[in-house]
Amino acid sequence: MAGSGNARITNPRWLLAELTYRCPLQCPYCSNPVDFAQHLDELGTEDWLRVLSEARAMGAVQLGLSGGEPLTRPDLAILVRHARQLGYYSNLITSGQGLTEERIVELREAGLDHIQISIQSPEKTLNDQLAGTESFENKKAVARLVKKHGYPMVLCVVIHRQNIHQMREILEMAIELQADYLELANTQYYGWALLNRAQLLPTRAQFEEAEAIAQDYKARLQGRMKIYYVVPDYYEDRPKACMNGWGTTFLTIAPDGLALPCHAARDLPGLNCPNVRDMSIEDIWLHSEAFNHFRGEDWMREPCRTCPERTKDFGGCRCQAFQFTGDMNATDPVCGLSPHRALVDRVIRATESGEQAPAGQPLTFRNTRNSRLLATD
Repeated sequence: MAGSGNARITNPRWLLAELTYRCPLQCPYCSNPVDFAQHLDELGTEDWLRVLSEARAMGAVQLGLSGGEPLTRPDLAILVRHARQLGYYSNLITSGQGLTEERIVELREAGLDHIQISIQSPEKTLNDQLAGTESFENKKAVARLVKKHGYPMVLCVVIHRQNIHQMREILEMAIELQADYLELANTQYYGWALLNRAQLLPTRAQFEEAEAIAQDYKARLQGRMKIYYVVPDYYEDRPKACMNGWGTTFLTIAPDGLALPCHAARDLPGLNCPNVRDMSIEDIWLHSEAFNHFRGEDWMREPCRTCPERTKDFGGCRCQAFQFTGDMNATDPVCGLSPHRALVDRVIRATESGEQAPAGQPLTFRNTRNSRLLATD
């Protein structure tokens, strides 16, 4: 199989279970596929229990329960209890909508280890605008309940042009909520974020100012709060390591059962991603074309093939390469050594000049109606 000739296959360690694409929020930077409305045939409880068991047997120890909004699944506590019995460390990744105190207690008793709450902005009007619904006060209340019931307070704020000017206020909000961990996640441009990139990508000056503020707080709050600053791709000259190596660590299962080497791999043409309804996790991980395609180095072209950094970044992001070049085998254009770096620089210049997003150009919000329209287009 492509890419597998010189690859030593390791077992998965991180399972991301995307339980559903349903969500009460409409965030315009959501990483879900823009045509998610075409993929609503969700796995049932028994299928998910089998997936958890098979992935654990393969060695997975970290479990992310995500979506959409995983709280829309009435069987969530059943899945959490099964995960605890199998020995997973389980993490609920949630908007907080629907997370009542009773639900927190139920999930705590089922064995949930970790809850991550997302907030769109430290200011109510902007938070509710970005979420597409009134949610700000509820999110803050839920964050306090998470802390009350003995969980570490884990807060995630996705950073983009609409809120990057609020970096100081974001950090002060985290202090107010007594966050133990704060993830400042610069937007990664996949799914709805890619669709809205013209309205979301900040300028380099905005990035640099925001990062300086974040790093200042990180130093001052050392020992009180752990701050994780996820750097943006476009303003770097080397790409991130793609999933810590394609098919080495991460396994994502989409709501409809599609098994993905990364959450955006559904968009890569001809990859033939398998479905857990048709194959076991073991067969998917070891033998499927999709998981073997970019393992090892045989698939690499120059400059990656002879680059001394290839064992660090593995050629960069396959989805990003496809977005910019139409070729998923190309070197990630973010890399300063890529022959396609000019494509990224062109986007940056358009952002700096204002050409990228004409004044008043609206965001496209993530919802079923928009998803159906985009799928038709």
